[in-house]
Amino acid sequence: MMNQPLAERLRPRNLDEYIGQTHLVGQTGVLRQSLRSKRIPSIILWGPPGVGKTTLAKIVANTLERPFYQLSAINAGVKDVREAINKAKKQRFFSAPNPILFIDEIHRFSKSQQDALLGAVEQGVVTLIGATTENPSFEVISALLSRSQVYILKHLNTDELQQLLDRALQKDEILSQQNIIIKQREALFQYSGGDGRKLLNILELVVHAIAGDQDNDAAIVIDNHSVTDKLQQNLATYDKNGEMHYDIISVFIKTVRGSDPNAALYWLARMLEGGEDIKFIARRLVILAAEDIGLANPNALLLANACFDAIHKIGMPEARIVLSETVIYLATSPKSNSAYKAIDDAIALVRQTGNLPVPLHLRNAPTQLMKDVGYGKQYKYAHDFDENFVEQEFLPDAISGRKIYQPQNNRAEQSIWQRLKKWWSKRYGY
Repeated sequence: MMNQPLAERLRPRNLDEYIGQTHLVGQTGVLRQSLRSKRIPSIILWGPPGVGKTTLAKIVANTLERPFYQLSAINAGVKDVREAINKAKKQRFFSAPNPILFIDEIHRFSKSQQDALLGAVEQGVVTLIGATTENPSFEVISALLSRSQVYILKHLNTDELQQLLDRALQKDEILSQQNIIIKQREALFQYSGGDGRKLLNILELVVHAIAGDQDNDAAIVIDNHSVTDKLQQNLATYDKNGEMHYDIISVFIKTVRGSDPNAALYWLARMLEGGEDIKFIARRLVILAAEDIGLANPNALLLANACFDAIHKIGMPEARIVLSETVIYLATSPKSNSAYKAIDDAIALVRQTGNLPVPLHLRNAPTQLMKDVGYGKQYKYAHDFDENFVEQEFLPDAISGRKIYQPQNNRAEQSIWQRLKKWWSKRYGY
Protein backbone atom coordinates (compact mmCIF):
# COMPACT_ATOMS: atom_id res chain seq x y z
CA MET A 1 0.00 0.00 0.00
CA MET A 2 2.80 2.42 0.89
CA ASN A 3 4.41 1.90 -2.52
CA GLN A 4 1.24 2.77 -4.40
CA PRO A 5 1.05 6.19 -6.10
CA LEU A 6 -1.13 8.74 -4.35
CA ALA A 7 -3.68 8.67 -7.18
CA GLU A 8 -4.13 4.93 -6.70
CA ARG A 9 -4.36 5.18 -2.92
CA LEU A 10 -7.13 7.76 -3.25
CA ARG A 11 -9.08 5.99 -6.00
CA PRO A 12 -12.79 6.33 -5.12
CA ARG A 13 -14.70 3.14 -4.34
CA ASN A 14 -18.23 4.49 -4.82
CA LEU A 15 -20.07 7.42 -6.35
CA ASP A 16 -20.20 9.35 -3.08
CA GLU A 17 -16.37 9.48 -3.03
CA TYR A 18 -16.16 10.35 -6.74
CA ILE A 19 -15.25 13.98 -7.52
CA GLY A 20 -16.43 15.70 -10.70
CA GLN A 21 -18.78 14.77 -13.57
CA THR A 22 -21.88 15.81 -11.63
CA HIS A 23 -23.85 15.85 -14.90
CA LEU A 24 -23.38 12.06 -14.94
CA VAL A 25 -23.07 10.98 -11.32
CA GLY A 26 -24.76 13.76 -9.34
CA GLN A 27 -28.03 12.97 -7.56
CA THR A 28 -29.95 13.58 -10.79
CA GLY A 29 -27.17 12.41 -13.13
CA VAL A 30 -28.09 9.98 -15.88
CA LEU A 31 -25.47 7.39 -14.90
CA ARG A 32 -26.44 7.43 -11.23
CA GLN A 33 -30.08 6.94 -12.25
CA SER A 34 -29.09 3.94 -14.38
CA LEU A 35 -27.18 2.41 -11.47
CA ARG A 36 -30.17 2.89 -9.17
CA SER A 37 -32.30 0.94 -11.61
CA LYS A 38 -29.62 -1.80 -11.81
CA ARG A 39 -29.82 -1.60 -15.59
CA ILE A 40 -27.00 -0.19 -17.63
CA PRO A 41 -26.24 -0.24 -21.37
CA SER A 42 -22.84 -0.61 -22.97
CA ILE A 43 -21.02 2.69 -22.51
CA ILE A 44 -18.29 4.73 -24.16
CA LEU A 45 -16.67 7.19 -21.72
CA TRP A 46 -15.12 10.01 -23.73
CA GLY A 47 -12.96 12.60 -22.04
CA PRO A 48 -9.43 13.89 -21.40
CA PRO A 49 -6.91 12.01 -19.22
CA GLY A 50 -7.23 12.03 -15.46
CA VAL A 51 -10.94 12.79 -15.13
CA GLY A 52 -11.95 9.38 -13.75
CA LYS A 53 -12.93 7.15 -16.68
CA THR A 54 -11.30 3.98 -15.33
CA THR A 55 -12.46 4.72 -11.80
CA LEU A 56 -16.02 5.22 -12.99
CA ALA A 57 -15.98 1.90 -14.84
CA LYS A 58 -14.84 0.10 -11.68
CA ILE A 59 -17.47 1.85 -9.57
CA VAL A 60 -20.16 0.76 -12.03
CA ALA A 61 -19.05 -2.88 -11.74
CA ASN A 62 -18.79 -2.69 -7.93
CA THR A 63 -22.17 -1.00 -7.55
CA LEU A 64 -23.88 -3.57 -9.76
CA GLU A 65 -21.83 -6.41 -8.17
CA ARG A 66 -20.74 -7.73 -11.54
CA PRO A 67 -17.51 -9.47 -12.56
CA PHE A 68 -15.05 -6.95 -14.00
CA TYR A 69 -12.57 -7.68 -16.79
CA GLN A 70 -10.11 -5.02 -17.94
CA LEU A 71 -8.01 -4.76 -21.09
CA SER A 72 -5.75 -2.00 -22.36
CA ALA A 73 -5.97 -1.39 -26.08
CA ILE A 74 -2.26 -0.51 -26.07
CA ASN A 75 -1.09 -4.08 -25.48
CA ALA A 76 -4.16 -6.29 -26.02
CA GLY A 77 -4.75 -8.18 -29.27
CA VAL A 78 -7.71 -10.03 -30.76
CA LYS A 79 -6.65 -13.14 -28.81
CA ASP A 80 -6.86 -11.24 -25.53
CA VAL A 81 -10.31 -9.93 -26.42
CA ARG A 82 -11.58 -13.43 -27.20
CA GLU A 83 -10.10 -14.84 -24.00
CA ALA A 84 -11.84 -12.15 -21.94
CA ILE A 85 -15.14 -12.88 -23.71
CA ASN A 86 -14.75 -16.63 -23.07
CA LYS A 87 -14.15 -15.96 -19.37
CA ALA A 88 -17.24 -13.78 -19.33
CA LYS A 89 -19.32 -16.56 -20.90
CA LYS A 90 -18.24 -18.95 -18.14
CA GLN A 91 -19.36 -16.40 -15.53
CA ARG A 92 -22.94 -16.42 -16.79
CA PHE A 93 -25.26 -18.62 -14.78
CA PHE A 94 -28.99 -18.70 -15.50
CA SER A 95 -30.27 -15.12 -15.05
CA ALA A 96 -27.00 -13.69 -13.68
CA PRO A 97 -26.26 -10.18 -15.04
CA ASN A 98 -23.60 -9.62 -17.70
CA PRO A 99 -19.99 -9.18 -16.62
CA ILE A 100 -18.42 -5.78 -17.33
CA LEU A 101 -15.64 -5.73 -19.94
CA PHE A 102 -13.65 -2.51 -19.66
CA ILE A 103 -11.46 -1.52 -22.63
CA ASP A 104 -9.08 1.34 -21.79
CA GLU A 105 -8.08 3.55 -24.75
CA ILE A 106 -10.53 1.76 -27.02
CA HIS A 107 -9.69 4.24 -29.80
CA ARG A 108 -6.41 2.35 -30.25
CA PHE A 109 -8.21 -0.89 -31.11
CA SER A 110 -8.12 -1.79 -34.80
CA LYS A 111 -11.30 -2.55 -36.72
CA SER A 112 -10.69 -6.30 -36.39
CA GLN A 113 -10.28 -5.99 -32.63
CA GLN A 114 -13.49 -4.00 -32.35
CA ASP A 115 -15.27 -6.50 -34.61
CA ALA A 116 -14.22 -9.24 -32.17
CA LEU A 117 -16.12 -7.36 -29.44
CA LEU A 118 -19.27 -6.76 -31.45
CA GLY A 119 -20.81 -10.24 -31.24
CA ALA A 120 -20.39 -10.44 -27.47
CA VAL A 121 -22.01 -7.04 -27.02
CA GLU A 122 -24.89 -7.87 -29.39
CA GLN A 123 -25.57 -11.21 -27.65
CA GLY A 124 -25.37 -9.72 -24.17
CA VAL A 125 -22.37 -11.82 -23.17
CA VAL A 126 -20.72 -8.69 -21.77
CA THR A 127 -21.63 -5.11 -21.04
CA LEU A 128 -18.89 -3.04 -22.65
CA ILE A 129 -17.42 0.05 -21.06
CA GLY A 130 -14.87 1.70 -23.33
CA ALA A 131 -12.71 4.66 -22.34
CA THR A 132 -11.28 7.03 -24.93
CA THR A 133 -9.62 10.42 -25.12
CA GLU A 134 -10.54 10.64 -28.82
CA ASN A 135 -13.86 11.39 -30.49
CA PRO A 136 -15.57 7.97 -30.68
CA SER A 137 -17.35 9.02 -33.87
CA PHE A 138 -13.99 8.70 -35.63
CA GLU A 139 -12.39 5.84 -33.70
CA VAL A 140 -15.17 3.38 -32.76
CA ILE A 141 -16.82 1.33 -35.50
CA SER A 142 -20.40 2.42 -36.21
CA ALA A 143 -21.92 -0.97 -35.32
CA LEU A 144 -20.35 -0.86 -31.85
CA LEU A 145 -21.08 2.82 -31.39
CA SER A 146 -24.76 2.37 -32.22
CA ARG A 147 -25.05 -0.22 -29.44
CA SER A 148 -23.43 1.99 -26.83
CA GLN A 149 -24.34 5.11 -24.90
CA VAL A 150 -21.65 7.81 -25.18
CA TYR A 151 -21.02 9.81 -22.01
CA ILE A 152 -18.76 12.87 -22.17
CA LEU A 153 -16.49 13.56 -19.19
CA LYS A 154 -15.05 17.01 -18.58
CA HIS A 155 -11.89 18.48 -17.07
CA LEU A 156 -12.21 19.07 -13.33
CA ASN A 157 -12.95 22.68 -12.45
CA THR A 158 -11.18 24.67 -9.73
CA ASP A 159 -13.67 23.74 -7.01
CA GLU A 160 -13.37 20.05 -7.88
CA LEU A 161 -9.57 20.23 -7.90
CA GLN A 162 -9.74 21.88 -4.48
CA GLN A 163 -11.94 19.05 -3.19
CA LEU A 164 -9.43 16.53 -4.50
CA LEU A 165 -6.51 18.40 -2.91
CA ASP A 166 -8.29 18.62 0.46
CA ARG A 167 -9.13 14.92 0.32
CA ALA A 168 -5.52 14.01 -0.38
CA LEU A 169 -4.19 16.06 2.54
CA GLN A 170 -6.86 14.91 4.99
CA LYS A 171 -7.60 11.31 4.02
CA ASP A 172 -4.41 9.84 2.58
CA GLU A 173 -2.67 7.70 5.19
CA ILE A 174 0.78 9.09 4.26
CA LEU A 175 0.15 12.78 3.53
CA SER A 176 -2.21 13.20 6.48
CA GLN A 177 0.68 12.32 8.82
CA GLN A 178 2.90 15.07 7.42
CA ASN A 179 2.91 18.78 8.25
CA ILE A 180 1.98 20.12 4.80
CA ILE A 181 1.10 23.78 4.42
CA ILE A 182 -0.43 24.95 1.13
CA LYS A 183 0.32 28.67 0.90
CA GLN A 184 -0.56 29.01 -2.79
CA ARG A 185 -2.59 26.71 -5.03
CA GLU A 186 -2.52 28.46 -8.42
CA ALA A 187 0.50 26.62 -9.82
CA LEU A 188 -0.78 23.24 -8.64
CA PHE A 189 -4.07 23.81 -10.45
CA GLN A 190 -2.50 25.42 -13.51
CA TYR A 191 -0.04 22.58 -14.15
CA SER A 192 -2.71 19.94 -13.55
CA GLY A 193 -4.86 21.41 -16.33
CA GLY A 194 -8.09 19.97 -14.94
CA ASP A 195 -6.54 16.48 -14.74
CA GLY A 196 -7.19 15.00 -11.30
CA ARG A 197 -4.57 12.28 -11.57
CA LYS A 198 -2.01 14.83 -12.71
CA LEU A 199 -2.81 17.05 -9.70
CA LEU A 200 -2.21 14.17 -7.29
CA ASN A 201 1.01 13.15 -9.07
CA ILE A 202 2.31 16.73 -8.93
CA LEU A 203 1.38 17.04 -5.25
CA GLU A 204 3.16 13.81 -4.40
CA LEU A 205 6.25 14.76 -6.41
CA VAL A 206 6.48 18.23 -4.84
CA VAL A 207 5.97 16.95 -1.29
CA HIS A 208 8.61 14.28 -1.77
CA ALA A 209 11.09 16.73 -3.36
CA ILE A 210 10.68 19.38 -0.64
CA ALA A 211 10.88 16.81 2.15
CA GLY A 212 14.12 15.49 0.69
CA ASP A 213 15.71 18.96 0.80
CA GLN A 214 15.07 19.71 4.48
CA ASP A 215 14.98 18.27 8.00
CA ASN A 216 12.32 15.71 8.82
CA ASP A 217 10.63 17.92 11.43
CA ALA A 218 10.29 20.97 9.18
CA ALA A 219 6.93 21.86 7.70
CA ILE A 220 6.50 21.17 3.98
CA VAL A 221 5.44 24.54 2.60
CA ILE A 222 4.02 24.51 -0.92
CA ASP A 223 3.69 27.72 -2.93
CA ASN A 224 3.71 28.61 -6.62
CA HIS A 225 7.48 28.97 -6.76
CA SER A 226 8.21 25.61 -5.16
CA VAL A 227 5.76 23.83 -7.47
CA THR A 228 7.27 25.39 -10.60
CA ASP A 229 10.82 24.75 -9.41
CA LYS A 230 10.28 21.08 -8.55
CA LEU A 231 8.36 20.36 -11.73
CA GLN A 232 11.09 21.86 -13.91
CA GLN A 233 13.60 19.58 -12.22
CA ASN A 234 11.55 16.40 -12.42
CA LEU A 235 9.18 16.54 -15.40
CA ALA A 236 11.53 17.47 -18.23
CA THR A 237 10.86 14.40 -20.38
CA TYR A 238 7.81 13.38 -22.34
CA ASP A 239 5.69 10.89 -20.39
CA LYS A 240 4.45 7.97 -22.47
CA ASN A 241 1.63 7.40 -20.01
CA GLY A 242 0.05 10.74 -20.78
CA GLU A 243 1.02 13.06 -17.93
CA MET A 244 2.47 15.62 -20.38
CA HIS A 245 0.40 14.45 -23.33
CA TYR A 246 -1.67 17.61 -23.65
CA ASP A 247 1.21 19.94 -22.77
CA ILE A 248 3.31 18.60 -25.66
CA ILE A 249 0.52 18.60 -28.25
CA SER A 250 -0.37 22.14 -27.15
CA VAL A 251 3.14 23.51 -27.68
CA PHE A 252 3.40 21.57 -30.95
CA ILE A 253 0.25 23.20 -32.34
CA LYS A 254 1.43 26.63 -31.14
CA THR A 255 4.75 26.25 -32.99
CA VAL A 256 3.05 25.28 -36.26
CA ARG A 257 0.59 28.14 -35.83
CA GLY A 258 3.57 30.41 -35.08
CA SER A 259 5.24 29.43 -38.40
CA ASP A 260 8.39 27.92 -36.84
CA PRO A 261 9.20 24.67 -38.71
CA ASN A 262 12.30 24.00 -36.61
CA ALA A 263 10.47 24.05 -33.28
CA ALA A 264 7.52 22.19 -34.82
CA LEU A 265 9.79 19.34 -35.97
CA TYR A 266 11.42 19.19 -32.53
CA TRP A 267 8.08 18.78 -30.75
CA LEU A 268 6.93 16.31 -33.41
CA ALA A 269 10.05 14.24 -32.69
CA ARG A 270 9.35 14.46 -28.95
CA MET A 271 5.90 13.00 -29.50
CA LEU A 272 7.10 10.27 -31.83
CA GLU A 273 9.89 9.25 -29.44
CA GLY A 274 7.41 9.36 -26.58
CA GLY A 275 5.15 6.84 -28.31
CA GLU A 276 2.32 9.24 -29.14
CA ASP A 277 -0.46 7.87 -31.34
CA ILE A 278 0.32 9.09 -34.88
CA LYS A 279 -3.40 9.31 -35.67
CA PHE A 280 -3.81 11.74 -32.79
CA ILE A 281 -1.04 13.93 -34.24
CA ALA A 282 -2.42 13.81 -37.78
CA ARG A 283 -5.94 14.60 -36.64
CA ARG A 284 -4.69 17.72 -34.87
CA LEU A 285 -2.91 18.79 -38.05
CA VAL A 286 -6.18 18.52 -40.02
CA ILE A 287 -7.88 20.75 -37.45
CA LEU A 288 -4.98 23.21 -37.52
CA ALA A 289 -5.00 23.41 -41.31
CA ALA A 290 -8.63 24.57 -41.24
CA GLU A 291 -8.45 26.70 -38.10
CA ASP A 292 -5.10 28.48 -38.42
CA ILE A 293 -4.24 28.42 -42.14
CA GLY A 294 -7.69 28.26 -43.67
CA LEU A 295 -8.32 30.41 -46.70
CA ALA A 296 -4.82 31.83 -46.74
CA ASN A 297 -3.80 28.49 -48.28
CA PRO A 298 -6.72 26.07 -48.84
CA ASN A 299 -4.30 23.40 -50.09
CA ALA A 300 -3.10 23.01 -46.50
CA LEU A 301 -6.31 21.21 -45.56
CA LEU A 302 -5.97 18.90 -48.56
CA LEU A 303 -2.41 17.99 -47.63
CA ALA A 304 -3.28 17.49 -43.95
CA ASN A 305 -6.16 15.22 -44.90
CA ALA A 306 -3.90 13.27 -47.29
CA CYS A 307 -1.42 12.92 -44.43
CA PHE A 308 -4.14 11.49 -42.19
CA ASP A 309 -5.08 8.93 -44.86
CA ALA A 310 -1.46 8.03 -45.63
CA ILE A 311 -0.37 7.27 -42.08
CA HIS A 312 -3.33 4.89 -41.73
CA LYS A 313 -2.04 2.97 -44.73
CA ILE A 314 1.67 2.78 -43.94
CA GLY A 315 2.09 3.16 -40.17
CA MET A 316 5.37 3.74 -38.39
CA PRO A 317 8.27 4.16 -38.93
CA GLU A 318 7.62 5.51 -42.45
CA ALA A 319 4.70 7.62 -41.24
CA ARG A 320 7.23 9.93 -39.60
CA ILE A 321 8.26 11.15 -43.10
CA VAL A 322 4.69 11.96 -44.10
CA LEU A 323 4.15 13.79 -40.82
CA SER A 324 7.40 15.70 -41.26
CA GLU A 325 6.47 16.87 -44.77
CA THR A 326 3.03 17.96 -43.59
CA VAL A 327 4.35 19.78 -40.51
CA ILE A 328 6.92 21.72 -42.55
CA TYR A 329 4.30 22.67 -45.15
CA LEU A 330 1.78 23.83 -42.55
CA ALA A 331 4.36 25.70 -40.50
CA THR A 332 5.64 27.60 -43.55
CA SER A 333 2.18 28.38 -44.97
CA PRO A 334 0.57 31.83 -44.60
CA LYS A 335 -1.91 31.90 -41.73
CA SER A 336 -5.53 32.98 -41.39
CA ASN A 337 -8.20 32.15 -38.83
CA SER A 338 -10.96 33.98 -40.72
CA ALA A 339 -13.00 30.80 -41.36
CA TYR A 340 -12.72 29.79 -37.70
CA LYS A 341 -13.79 33.25 -36.50
CA ALA A 342 -16.57 33.47 -39.10
CA ILE A 343 -18.36 30.27 -38.09
CA ASP A 344 -18.07 31.12 -34.38
CA ASP A 345 -19.52 34.57 -35.08
CA ALA A 346 -22.31 33.01 -37.15
CA ILE A 347 -23.17 30.56 -34.35
CA ALA A 348 -23.18 33.40 -31.82
CA LEU A 349 -25.52 35.37 -34.09
CA VAL A 350 -27.91 32.42 -34.41
CA ARG A 351 -27.98 31.95 -30.63
CA GLN A 352 -28.60 35.66 -30.15
CA THR A 353 -31.36 36.06 -32.75
CA GLY A 354 -33.05 32.63 -32.63
CA ASN A 355 -34.91 30.98 -35.50
CA LEU A 356 -35.46 33.90 -37.85
CA PRO A 357 -37.81 33.18 -40.77
CA VAL A 358 -36.45 32.37 -44.22
CA PRO A 359 -37.24 35.25 -46.63
CA LEU A 360 -40.26 34.40 -48.79
CA HIS A 361 -38.43 34.77 -52.10
CA LEU A 362 -35.92 32.10 -51.00
CA ARG A 363 -38.43 29.51 -49.83
CA ASN A 364 -39.11 26.35 -51.78
CA ALA A 365 -42.56 26.23 -53.42
CA PRO A 366 -43.46 22.63 -54.25
CA THR A 367 -47.25 23.29 -54.14
CA GLN A 368 -49.51 25.84 -55.83
CA LEU A 369 -50.70 27.12 -52.47
CA MET A 370 -47.14 27.99 -51.50
CA LYS A 371 -46.67 29.82 -54.79
CA ASP A 372 -49.91 31.71 -54.23
CA VAL A 373 -48.73 33.06 -50.84
CA GLY A 374 -45.44 34.25 -52.30
CA TYR A 375 -43.01 31.41 -51.74
CA GLY A 376 -40.16 31.76 -54.25
CA LYS A 377 -41.59 34.94 -55.79
CA GLN A 378 -38.98 37.36 -57.19
CA TYR A 379 -36.11 34.92 -56.57
CA LYS A 380 -33.30 35.70 -59.03
CA TYR A 381 -31.43 32.72 -60.49
CA ALA A 382 -27.76 33.78 -60.48
CA HIS A 383 -26.85 31.93 -63.67
CA ASP A 384 -29.33 33.99 -65.66
CA PHE A 385 -27.24 37.14 -65.09
CA ASP A 386 -23.89 38.45 -66.29
CA GLU A 387 -20.92 36.81 -64.60
CA ASN A 388 -23.37 34.47 -62.83
CA PHE A 389 -24.11 37.02 -60.13
CA VAL A 390 -27.02 39.26 -59.16
CA GLU A 391 -27.43 41.16 -55.92
CA GLN A 392 -30.36 40.07 -53.76
CA GLU A 393 -31.18 39.50 -50.08
CA PHE A 394 -30.15 36.13 -48.66
CA LEU A 395 -30.38 36.90 -44.92
CA PRO A 396 -33.50 37.24 -42.77
CA ASP A 397 -34.75 40.85 -42.66
CA ALA A 398 -33.84 41.27 -38.98
CA ILE A 399 -30.13 40.83 -39.70
CA SER A 400 -29.97 42.22 -43.22
CA GLY A 401 -26.49 43.50 -44.09
CA ARG A 402 -24.79 41.76 -41.14
CA LYS A 403 -21.20 41.00 -42.19
CA ILE A 404 -19.84 37.75 -40.73
CA TYR A 405 -16.86 36.79 -42.90
CA GLN A 406 -13.98 39.26 -42.85
CA PRO A 407 -11.06 38.48 -45.22
CA GLN A 408 -7.64 38.81 -43.59
CA ASN A 409 -4.45 40.36 -44.90
CA ASN A 410 -2.89 37.62 -46.98
CA ARG A 411 -2.54 37.21 -50.75
CA ALA A 412 -5.25 34.56 -51.18
CA GLU A 413 -7.87 36.36 -49.12
CA GLN A 414 -7.08 39.73 -50.65
CA SER A 415 -8.15 38.19 -53.94
CA ILE A 416 -11.37 37.00 -52.24
CA TRP A 417 -11.85 40.49 -50.81
CA GLN A 418 -11.66 42.04 -54.29
CA ARG A 419 -14.45 39.76 -55.52
CA LEU A 420 -16.61 40.47 -52.47
CA LYS A 421 -16.02 44.21 -52.90
CA LYS A 422 -17.20 44.00 -56.49
CA TRP A 423 -20.30 41.97 -55.57
CA TRP A 424 -21.32 43.15 -52.12
CA SER A 425 -19.83 46.59 -51.41
CA LYS A 426 -23.28 48.17 -51.05
CA ARG A 427 -25.02 45.51 -48.98
CA TYR A 428 -22.15 44.37 -46.72
CA GLY A 429 -19.67 47.22 -46.97
CA TYR A 430 -16.71 45.24 -48.30
